[in-house]
Amino acid sequence: MANPILKTDLKIINAEEGSVFHFIKNTDVGFKNFGEVYFSNVEKDCIKAWKMHKEMTLNLVVPVGRVLFHFIDGRKDSEEFNKLHSVVLSQDPYFRLTVPPMFWFGFKGLADGLNLISNQADLVHDPEEVDRKPIDAFDVNWNMNL
Repeated sequence: MANPILKTDLKIINAEEGSVFHFIKNTDVGFKNFGEVYFSNVEKDCIKAWKMHKEMTLNLVVPVGRVLFHFIDGRKDSEEFNKLHSVVLSQDPYFRLTVPPMFWFGFKGLADGLNLISNQADLVHDPEEVDRKPIDAFDVNWNMNL
């Protein structure tokens, strides 16, 4: 079975005055609906974990910094149930991850300075739609070098 998390390469258009970082268009594979866009930051060596959206699809990019993500498939009927997917998002290479509902995820800041994550979600945030677990709920390597 293919990885259910979709990776989409994105363009950065460099210019002397400043660069343009593409994110998502409503015609892109991975776009479902527009709920909201938000930004989150994580300090270097800090970890934010674990959350799982029961209905929300995430579209994640890191336009500034470097962030290690761990995803664990929480779909009980999946052949990939409890399988770990790890990836670093940054500007080099620059890509978007589309993450379906029912994946546990956590992330760690890797770069000095600002590590900025943006999510284009297909639903507006609803605290009842999110499950949480403590940071030690899963045995993952937060010091891996991808």
